[in-house]
Amino acid sequence: MATKSLEPAAQAPGPITKSEFIYESAPFPSAHASTIVETKGELVAAWFGGTQEGAKDVGIWLSRHANGAWSAPVEVATGTQPDGTRHPCWNPVLFELLDGELTLFYKVGPSPQTWWGMFRTSRDGGRSWSEERRLPEGVLGPIKNKPVRLSDSTIISPASSETDERPSKWRVHFERSTDAGRTWTIVKPPEPAGEEIHAIQPSILVHSGGRLQALGRSRSGRIFETWSNDAGQTWTATALTALPNSSTGTDAQTLRDGRHLLVYNHTPKGRTPLNVAIS
Repeated sequence: MATKSLEPAAQAPGPITKSEFIYESAPFPSAHASTIVETKGELVAAWFGGTQEGAKDVGIWLSRHANGAWSAPVEVATGTQPDGTRHPCWNPVLFELLDGELTLFYKVGPSPQTWWGMFRTSRDGGRSWSEERRLPEGVLGPIKNKPVRLSDSTIISPASSETDERPSKWRVHFERSTDAGRTWTIVKPPEPAGEEIHAIQPSILVHSGGRLQALGRSRSGRIFETWSNDAGQTWTATALTALPNSSTGTDAQTLRDGRHLLVYNHTPKGRTPLNVAIS
C-alpha cells in the first residue's frame, strides 16, 4: 500500500449497521483496549478493566454476544502471582491460533516497561478457559493488535517493547510461529540509518504476492511503517509515512476483498477525530 493513497475515507450514508454498548453497568469504573473476534457465528469481546489503567485491580474482562445479546462481563484473568502479589493486566488480544481454539493473549506486570506475556485458550468459544500460561522468555505476544495468518499457516504477531529508562526507548519487533504458536521466533527490523524512530503497537497488512506492511504508533509525529518481502522473516528499517500520529494507538486490517483499512487519529495533537482510511 502506497502511503500517499491513504486518505481519510469520505463520509457515506449507512456505514454503521449497528451500534450498542456491551454493558450498561459493571463492577469496574474504567475500561480500555478492547478486542473482538468472531467464533462460529458468535462474537467474543475482551478488554482490561479496573479502577484505572495501571492499577493493581485491573484484570481482563470478557463478554460473549449470542442469541442477540451480550452476556454480563466476566473477569477471566488477573495479575495475581503465586505469592499473592497482584499486578495489573494489559492489552488483551483475541485470536484463533488453531481451528476451533480461541487464544486470549494479554500482558501482566507493573508497567509496559516491565510486563510479560500471558495466554489462556478456549475450545468452546470463550465459555470456559484453560489455566493461564506464560509465554516464553522475551516473547510478549501481540502487544495491542491482532496477529495475521499467512497462506502457509505461518502466524506473525505484531509486538513492541519499551525500555525502563527516561525517556523510554520504543522498539517494534515481530514474533513468528510456523507451528500454530507452540514456538516463536523474534524478528527485529534494523535501525533506520537516519533519525531514530521510536515506534510501538504495529498492525500488519497483507498485500498481493504475500508482501507484508506493518503500520503503527510513533513519537515522531507520523505513523511509521516497515515492510517484509519474505513472509515476515526479515523487515525493512522503520520509516515514517505521510500520515499524522499524535503518539496514539492505531489499528489496521486487510479485508477479504483485498482492500486495507487503517484506523487512526488524523491530527498531530490529541485523540480526536477518529478516522478510517481505506486503500
